[in-house]
Amino acid sequence: MVKKHKKDSKKRPASRHFNQDGGRARKINASTAYGTCSEQLSPFGGLLGLTKVLDLFGLEENFNKNYHAPSRETKLGDYAMVMGLVMLMFIGFNRIWHFVYLRLEPMLCGIFKVDKLPASTTYWRYLDSLTINQGQSLLKVMSRLREQAWKRCGIKYSHIAIDIDTTVETIYGDQEGGRVGHNPKHRGKKGYRPILCFIEQTREYLYGKLRKGETVSGEETAKVIRSFKDHLPSSVQNVLLRANAEFMSWNSVEAAWDEGYDFIFSNKQCEPLFDPKIWYRPSRKEEAEFNSCLYQPTGWGQACRFVAMRIPKTPEETKRQTQQELFEEDQYIYRIFCTNQTGKTHEVIERYDKRADAENLIGEVKQEGLAAIPSGKFKNNYAFFQIVMLAYNLWRYFKLLTGVCGKKVKTFTGIADNKIRIARLILLMIGAKLVKSGNRDMVKYSIHDTRTPGLLLFYEFLEHLQFKKYQECKA
Repeated sequence: MVKKHKKDSKKRPASRHFNQDGGRARKINASTAYGTCSEQLSPFGGLLGLTKVLDLFGLEENFNKNYHAPSRETKLGDYAMVMGLVMLMFIGFNRIWHFVYLRLEPMLCGIFKVDKLPASTTYWRYLDSLTINQGQSLLKVMSRLREQAWKRCGIKYSHIAIDIDTTVETIYGDQEGGRVGHNPKHRGKKGYRPILCFIEQTREYLYGKLRKGETVSGEETAKVIRSFKDHLPSSVQNVLLRANAEFMSWNSVEAAWDEGYDFIFSNKQCEPLFDPKIWYRPSRKEEAEFNSCLYQPTGWGQACRFVAMRIPKTPEETKRQTQQELFEEDQYIYRIFCTNQTGKTHEVIERYDKRADAENLIGEVKQEGLAAIPSGKFKNNYAFFQIVMLAYNLWRYFKLLTGVCGKKVKTFTGIADNKIRIARLILLMIGAKLVKSGNRDMVKYSIHDTRTPGLLLFYEFLEHLQFKKYQECKA
C-alpha cells in the first residue's frame, strides 16, 4: 500500500513565533508606492514590558505613599507627571521640550490613558514647582523600589560594595549654585559637583545628590555615609565603602566606623611611615611591592591601617628628569590607602581597584540625561537629578529581570551587562501595532521580528512573577 504525502508538509509557524520563511523578497526603490494606514503604530513596543515591571514592583502605590507632593496641583496627578519625565528619560530623550515628538505616541498615551500628552511647557512648569523636598522623597521611593526589585529578581546579597564618587556638570549660563572648581575638561568654567553612590554587584544607584561646584568637605562625606542605612535592602549585612582621596578625612573614617562599615579610602593627604624592610611581592613576576603600617595622622581620634603599593618608574619617566633621584623611595610611584580591613595588603588594594567601574557608570548616567541642566534654579535641578536617577535604576531592574529570564531566552543572554543604549535597541525599540479587540486594547508584534519570541516569553515570565506576588498577598 502506497501512502501519498503532501509535498508541502512543513508545519507553519504559529503566529506568536518568529516566521523564518520571509516569502517573496521585498523590492524598495525610489519609485516604490507609499501611503497611509489607519492603525496606530509605535516604535516603542517594549514599553508594555515596562508597565508590567512597574506593576510587579508596585511603583504607583509606593510613589503615592512616599512622594512629597509639591504645592502645584495637576490634572493628571503627581504620579503621571513624574512618570512622564521618567518615561522621557527611559526612551532616550533628555530634554523636556522633546515631549513635542512624543505627544501623540500611542504607547505613552495608552499608559497614561489620554488622547495626547500635555504640552512640554506643562511638564516644565511642573518641574519648576519641584524643590529639594521632592528630590529627597524620590530617594525614599527608590529605596522601597529597590527592596521590591531585589525580592522579585531573587537577589539576596549579604555583602555589598558601595562606590562613592563625584563628577562635574559644566553649566553654560547663570544657574544657581554654579562654582568654579575642579573641571579638567572645561577649566575655569562653572559647574555642579554631584555625589553618586553605586552598588557594585547590581550596578544600581543607591544614594546621591546634586551639589554646588565645590570640593566635598569631611562633614558632608560623613553625612552621606550615615544616610546609607536608610536605603540598604534588608538582606545586606556587611558593607564595604570605596572612595577616592576627595572623601578621605577623619570625619568620613569615624562615620564608617560608627555605622559598622568596612572602608578603603584612597589617600593623598597623610604621609605614613612604612618599614623599608617589609616590602614584599606577591609573586616573582610582580613588579609592584606592597607594605602596610598603623599610623595616626594629626587630629585623628585613633590610629588606622594604611596600605601601600609602589611601582618602579619606567625608563621613559626617569629620562624626563633632569636630575638623578637621591633617595630610593623617589624611584617609585606610590599608591596609599586607608582601611580597616585585615588581610594581605595586595588583596586589599585589589578590592579597591574594582571601584574603577564607577567611572563607567557615571559616564553612562551623564549620557542618559544627568548632564542636562533644565532650569536656572538649583532646587529644580536637584529634583530633576533624582528623576534621572530613577529612570536609570528602572533600566537596571528591567535588565536584571531579563537576565533572570535570559536562561530560557538566548536573545537576552548577557543583556544585563550591556549598556543602556544597547538594551534600549533590544528591549524597547520594537515595532508594535495597537488594535482594539472587542472592548479591550491589544498590542501586537510582528512575527517577522527575531526579537518577538523572546519578548513574548519575557512577558509570560513577568506574568508568572505577578501571579506569585498575588498568591503571597492572598496568603
